[in-house]
Amino acid sequence: MHPWHDVYVDDKSVQSVFPVVIEVPKGSKNKYELDKATGLLRLDRVLYSAVHYPADYGFIPRTYCDDGDALDVLVLGQEPVVPLAIVEAHAIGVMRMRDEKGVDDKIIAVSTRDPAYNAYNSHTELPVHVMREMARFFQDYKALEHKEVVVEDPLGPEPSPRRSTSTAACAAGTCRTRP
Repeated sequence: MHPWHDVYVDDKSVQSVFPVVIEVPKGSKNKYELDKATGLLRLDRVLYSAVHYPADYGFIPRTYCDDGDALDVLVLGQEPVVPLAIVEAHAIGVMRMRDEKGVDDKIIAVSTRDPAYNAYNSHTELPVHVMREMARFFQDYKALEHKEVVVEDPLGPEPSPRRSTSTAACAAGTCRTRP
């Protein structure tokens, strides 16, 4: 079973919940990425900066962005989730970033199975510091590699003309699936 291509995404319920395959657990300095050929995780790098992932980081199966990768998701929860675990989540916002490769949106979501987070429906309901930490992480995590990352203010989960089609569609519940 390949985690990107074979994990089921229910088109009828994706507006309220969707699966996220975790690549990087909260608190890690290791950046893992899905090896597209094998479906295994590959260590992309150990972060150069003195930072760690502020949330579990993964992707929504059977979706893709303009860069050809699956849609990225930050999943908020109390405890780190092991890599390759599937977490049921719902979107509460989108963080738009720009790096050396261009626009790279990240869906901000909460685990529906975590009672401390599952009642949040918008990033504006979170403590302000949580969003500041996530933005700061992405501003700093490539700094010692001499790469700049610009993080814009977060957007809500509703569709917006400022978002890429794929991110807006996923946050609104109509993810583009791979052919």
